[in-house]
Amino acid sequence: MKYRFKQPDGAPIDQTVDDSWRRVAKALAEAERDPALWEPQFYEALKDFAFLPAGRILAGAGTGRSVTLFNCFVMGTVPDDMGGIFAGLREAALTLQQGGGIGYDFSTLRPRGAPVAGVGADASGPISFMDVWDAMCRTIMSAGNRRGAMMATLRCDHPDIESFIDAKRDPGRLRMFNLSVLVTDPFITAVREDGPWELVFEGKVWRTVRARELWDRIMRATYDYAEPGVIFIDRINAQNNLGGVEVISATNPCGEQPLPPYGACLLGSVNLAALVVDGFTPDARLDLDRLARLVPVAVRMLDNAIDVSRFPLPAQHQEAQAKRRVGLGVTGLADALILCGVRYGTQKAVDLTRQWLGAVRRHAYRASAGLAAEKGAFPLYDREQYLTRPMIRGLDDVTRAAVERHGVRNALLTSIAPTGTISLLAGNVSSGIEPVFTWEYDRAVLQPDGSRKIERVADYAYHRFRQTFGRDAPLPDSFVDAGSLPPAAHLVMQAAAQGEVDSSISKTINCPADLDFETFKDVYLQAYDLGCKGCTTYRPNAITGSVLSAPAADTSPPPAAPTATPVPAASGAVPLDRPETLVGATYKVRWPGSDHALYITINDIVIEERRRPFEVFINSKNMEHYAWTVALTRMISAVFRRGGDVAFVVEELKAVFDPRGGQWMKGRYVPSLLAAIGEVIERHMLETGFLMRPSGLPAVHEDAAGTPAPAETAAENRQPPAQCPRCGQASLVHQEGCDTCLSCGYSRCG
Repeated sequence: MKYRFKQPDGAPIDQTVDDSWRRVAKALAEAERDPALWEPQFYEALKDFAFLPAGRILAGAGTGRSVTLFNCFVMGTVPDDMGGIFAGLREAALTLQQGGGIGYDFSTLRPRGAPVAGVGADASGPISFMDVWDAMCRTIMSAGNRRGAMMATLRCDHPDIESFIDAKRDPGRLRMFNLSVLVTDPFITAVREDGPWELVFEGKVWRTVRARELWDRIMRATYDYAEPGVIFIDRINAQNNLGGVEVISATNPCGEQPLPPYGACLLGSVNLAALVVDGFTPDARLDLDRLARLVPVAVRMLDNAIDVSRFPLPAQHQEAQAKRRVGLGVTGLADALILCGVRYGTQKAVDLTRQWLGAVRRHAYRASAGLAAEKGAFPLYDREQYLTRPMIRGLDDVTRAAVERHGVRNALLTSIAPTGTISLLAGNVSSGIEPVFTWEYDRAVLQPDGSRKIERVADYAYHRFRQTFGRDAPLPDSFVDAGSLPPAAHLVMQAAAQGEVDSSISKTINCPADLDFETFKDVYLQAYDLGCKGCTTYRPNAITGSVLSAPAADTSPPPAAPTATPVPAASGAVPLDRPETLVGATYKVRWPGSDHALYITINDIVIEERRRPFEVFINSKNMEHYAWTVALTRMISAVFRRGGDVAFVVEELKAVFDPRGGQWMKGRYVPSLLAAIGEVIERHMLETGFLMRPSGLPAVHEDAAGTPAPAETAAENRQPPAQCPRCGQASLVHQEGCDTCLSCGYSRCG
């Protein structure tokens, strides 16, 4: 469904997977002098899922559509002025539209409260502009019916770093971003010495904090809601093959590609599980001879993709052609280990990971040297400088000699990307170098209309074992899932892989929900000590969710801990019947600028002793809102009555930005009336226990009758200035029956 070539009406042009392989092989062979020679070889690499080009290549190659074959982009440096910021926003939208994931470093934007010369105002800070990017991304459906994805980074010494760390405590905020802190070597030293740490912008020290307190704040946020991750940016730049010609400060959304401004990289993965012979026997092994034949073909295919791809922006095209980065990685590592009888995270698994990925690296560099001899090295190749880089110095003698003789066609060659859907396509092999999530599980698959369909899938190695030995055969010790592994097992595997990879690795360190904070907070430091270039953790929590969920009952070993609060669901798409009586509450909302309040009634149904929202009514004397409030309540109620996870309704409402401007309500900027309604629904879900309350979110106080009522004093109830509809400043006050702008003099009475 996701990768086949289809007509605009959805009718498939690729009737089978084989048709897709032939389409891709033909398209990539067109970059060769003799396409007829290479097309069959490309097809052979693809046909049994041994080599898996990334999704943009599978979906776009040979279709003639205006899409990019590149998964990974880092956008240009964000200039610290309004015109440049919104020019960057446009570039981001164009890139997302063609199917690329993007990364941005927002460290270049002045901190909140900094003066803006010439306009007599203070800066709103980088986090506020990230909200704008987030809203844009929500509206863009990328090529191939996929949601846009973004990475935001901020330096550990930026004055707004604490706000960045805490930005996702609000469950509806920045949902289209992954967040990572750019951690420097001096910061790590200051953390270990419990020393002071200066927060600096453009040479000015804004504040000094304790480094260890800032580190603990990062770790507490990560413990509570799985973000931010960390990127060890000094290590990335020190080990970069192109360290002499570029400076990196951001990565693509999943972190496997640290890239310079306008950097671009395409991806592909060798399926290790498909290369295991004699699986589940004492003779099980990876076919290293086949690997040696496969990797050069894969490198050639990725190199050709650079030449046949379209690019959203000319600057991205120039960057890709000048350096010819590719990201050849692996998938199915965990399944390959299982097939060979090796338990993930053990010393044997570490040794095999180094051996297998070392072979991929060796053959990739030799292949790229051969391509350089045939087609020329990448245009920015500087022999004297390139040969001094750490990754090149670490090559074996034969490979290094080939590089010295010919140069390389591709400046960087290896990367470990997440391979979720292409791994599913290959029979649900384990993703990248991740352990198996669980043996059988339900997956929420995004549909073209935005809905999600639940599919039951089984892990590749588990399925093969059951086919071979039967449903009741006990699983060997090599079968270990992500939820059963300690964090240390994840870390040693990531570190083993990183030593053989010249870019970086997308990997999540899964942690059990009951892991105490004192143990957890050292995970990132351990990743740094082991030589990783970054680290991301996941601990089940109430704020984040997951696309995967373990089934309720299974005869296989215990599944991983669920990664989201369980939500009782109705029977699929069948609406629940309405009982005669429902419990609920009515909330009064005053929207600044409107003469009449809105009254929002939310009624709940009780299922298995738990309340869940069932219907919504919105009433007001203001007839201006009548049509859309009726439509809105009917749509929301229809969604609620179908059961399942309906929390996304809140996220969608809260993400709506009114082009005329939002309003300031009780000291907070609310981007639209719809967002205000979303906040009311969210608060109701929290109060009834349907959602778990994130730490720091205040409770709704109730009066003696049980009706939700504000808890603030009269002074606190006084409305702060709202946004003026004429000049846009937050200086509109209501006094003497009129709305008056203190900035421009606008007035409206009535």
